[in-house]
Amino acid sequence: MYAVCVTFKIGSDDFDRFLVRMSQQARDSLTLEPGCHRFDVCHNGQDTVFLYELYSDPDAFQIHVESNHFKDFDQEVQPWIVEKLVSTFENVLVGDEA
Repeated sequence: MYAVCVTFKIGSDDFDRFLVRMSQQARDSLTLEPGCHRFDVCHNGQDTVFLYELYSDPDAFQIHVESNHFKDFDQEVQPWIVEKLVSTFENVLVGDEA
């Protein structure tokens, strides 16, 4: 498995609409991408959103970033993002594999 962790800092005036749009992006990714196995959206209720995404492999993540729904999402939310940090992890062991 391949994990992607993303931390967003969002402008306070944009937080609620970012969260709504991010939740839709998570649903779209899980529904439309067979290689996307998990897309957790965590937030502190103020200005920070953390994502934990799990893909079959790096190729499945590449399919994600090249998808139309991702490109539309990315373009829409770009003005609301103050800061974004992305980390990736290969060779992820899940549950009882650890």
